[in-house]
Amino acid sequence: MGISMMHRLSRLVRSFGAATFLIVAGLVAGSVAIAANAVIENAKNACNVGEQADGYLGYPPGASVSDALRREVRDVNQQRKQAYANLASRNGVSTDVAAALTGEKLVKQAKRGQCVRGTDKRWVKL
Repeated sequence: MGISMMHRLSRLVRSFGAATFLIVAGLVAGSVAIAANAVIENAKNACNVGEQADGYLGYPPGASVSDALRREVRDVNQQRKQAYANLASRNGVSTDVAAALTGEKLVKQAKRGQCVRGTDKRWVKL
């Protein structure tokens, strides 16, 4: 996370309080998780799709990805981008900051056996 992003995040936390922002980020994380359908969940469980620290779904190395799955992931990521943009505009931060904060929660909520990509850009199987 860059210095300017950290500055905006600290400004956000001071303005709205850490608890308020985390509640909102948690609600966004819950809503984007709900947006994922059975196709996405099955792909996550097979490590063909995984949560990333940037707040979007991605493909771990060696993933088996069909065209239909790519469409589903693209659709979910577009929905997430809109949700992050809404959260960001309400809180005076960038979409990237809102996405990263939510992404951190989504990575932590991933289930055992799923693959996730952390802030270090490395994929790991939980």
